Amino acid sequence: MTEAESGFPRRDADGRILAVTDLLGLVLAGLVIGLLALLVFDGGFSLLGFGDFGGASGWLAVILPAWAFVEEFRAWSFGAARVVVALVGVAVSVTFGLLVAGLLNEAGALWSGVAAAAAFALAYSLIWFYGIRWLAHRTG
Repeated sequence: MTEAESGFPRRDADGRILAVTDLLGLVLAGLVIGLLALLVFDGGFSLLGFGDFGGASGWLAVILPAWAFVEEFRAWSFGAARVVVALVGVAVSVTFGLLVAGLLNEAGALWSGVAAAAAFALAYSLIWFYGIRWLAHRTG
């Protein structure tokens, strides 16, 4: 086993994540860390009197997963296929995230945003992982 395959997430020689479970685990960890950071900042600002707790946008929890997606995009450096999959993934995932945010609108900005960010990240992870492999196989 090479050094790239022994860490987390397991990657191939080009830096691409090898297993969908590794990508989902990385994204979930990023969402949890993002949520915890939001809770700390939102709680701190509410204690200082800069607003009510729960008023922060929960969509900010998607920052670390988005960073992981950018790194995956960069690792697949073979051309137009990665752009197509990324654009389709963003379109579908943002739509799905906005749908979830709209359904949970009564929960408040923080909680509906975090749920939307999680829906976005899950959808994009699956579309990216399977879509890029399928399209790369089809285009050679």
